[in-house]
Amino acid sequence: MSSPPRPETTPVIASIWADAQREADFNAWLARLVPLHGLLLQSVRSASADASFRRYFRVDGRQGSYIIMDAPPDKEDCQPFVKVAQLLHQAQVHAPEVLDWDAAHGFMLLSDLGAQTMMQVINRDDPQLNQGLYLQAVDALIAWQSASTPGVLPLYDEALLRRELELFPDWYLARHRGVAVDTQVRRTLDEAFAQIVAHNLAWPAVYVHRDFMPRNLMVAPPGAVQRLGVLDFQDAVYGPITYDVASLMRDAFLSWDEDFCLDITIRYWERARKAGLPVGDDFGEFYRGVEWMGLQRHLKVAGIFARLSLRDGKPQYLADTPRFINYIRATCGRYRELKPLLRLIERVEGLVVADGYAFGRI
Repeated sequence: MSSPPRPETTPVIASIWADAQREADFNAWLARLVPLHGLLLQSVRSASADASFRRYFRVDGRQGSYIIMDAPPDKEDCQPFVKVAQLLHQAQVHAPEVLDWDAAHGFMLLSDLGAQTMMQVINRDDPQLNQGLYLQAVDALIAWQSASTPGVLPLYDEALLRRELELFPDWYLARHRGVAVDTQVRRTLDEAFAQIVAHNLAWPAVYVHRDFMPRNLMVAPPGAVQRLGVLDFQDAVYGPITYDVASLMRDAFLSWDEDFCLDITIRYWERARKAGLPVGDDFGEFYRGVEWMGLQRHLKVAGIFARLSLRDGKPQYLADTPRFINYIRATCGRYRELKPLLRLIERVEGLVVADGYAFGRI
C-alpha cells in the first residue's frame, strides 16, 4: 500500500508579497501549520481585504477551508481581535476561532465562517424578505450585549466620541470639500457635537461591536446551523447600547425605507427588553436615541471614507458618501436643535444657495 502524498511545503503565492522578507516569514509560518491542519499550500487564494491594512486569504485543509489574516504588526495590532474573539465565543456568538497566531509577524489562522456575507444574499427589492436574516442579526447582537461586563473593553467615552466626530470637519469638510472650518463653521459644529455627545452618553453602556452591519455578518453554508457569523470586531468598545442597532439599520453601504428600519428596531427593542437589557420602557425614546447615535456614526464615517480616499488611495469609499449625507440630513431635519448643522451641511453640499455663510476655500 502506497503512503499518502505529503503536503506541499512551499506556498505558490509569491506574487502577493511586495516584501521578500515578509514573504519568507509567511511561508515559514504557514509551512509549520501544514501537519497540524493538513493545509494544502497551493490552494492559498485571496479571500478579501478591508478598509485597514489587513488582508485575508483562504486555504484548504483536511477539515475544510481556513482563513489566513495578514496584519503587518507595524500597522495593525491583533491583540484586540484575539481578545474580542474570545469574548464573542464566551457570549455564544458565532465568530472565527483563532487557531494560530504569529504575533511577531502578524499572521493568523482562523476558522472559516463561509464565503457569503449577509450583504451578498440580501434582497434589495423587497425588504420584508430579509426579515429572517435581520432577526438572526438581532439575536446575535442581543447575545453579545447580554454578556457585557464593565472594565473589559475600552470605554466609548466622551473623548473617543469627540475624536471620531472631528474626522468630519478634518477630512470631509476641509480636505474633501475644501471648506475652511472658520469661526462660524466651528461654532456650529461645536454646538452640534456637544449635543450629540450628551444625547449618546445618556444611554447605558454595553459591549459595542462598532461595525455591526451586513458586510460583516456571514451567512451559514447550506446544511449548517442557521445562525450568522460575526466578523470585523477588533474595534469593539464598551459604550451606548443604541450604537450597534443604529449601525445595523442605517448601513454604510445599504439603505432601507423608514418602515423596515422601524420594524426591525422595534423587534430588537422588544427582544432586548425581554433579555433584561437597558433599552428603556418607551420605544419612542429609544428610537430617538438610535437616531442621535446614528448621526454620530454617519458624521464619523463620512470623515473616514474621505480619509480612505484622500490618504489611503481607496476612492471607491467616497461613492457611498451621499448615503451618509442623506442620513445626516434626515436626522438633523427632525430635531430643532440640529437645524444649524442641517443648514451647514446643505450649503456645503450645494443644496441651498449660500446666503449668510461664506465658505473660504483651502
